[in-house]
Amino acid sequence: MSLLTIIDRYLHATRMPVTTFGRRAVGDPRLVLDLRRGRQPGPDMCTRIERFIGEHQA
Repeated sequence: MSLLTIIDRYLHATRMPVTTFGRRAVGDPRLVLDLRRGRQPGPDMCTRIERFIGEHQA
């Protein structure tokens, strides 16, 4: 499963706005929008995102 799919499922389950997620997870409100446009996150960013989702499960 891709990171973007994981994020989208989390957003759907929590009803969190995409900008709020990006800001809280990595300090970048444009994160999800940029990922949807093809941005490729590095390994550190992926780890931060996955950790955030794991710590804040719905």
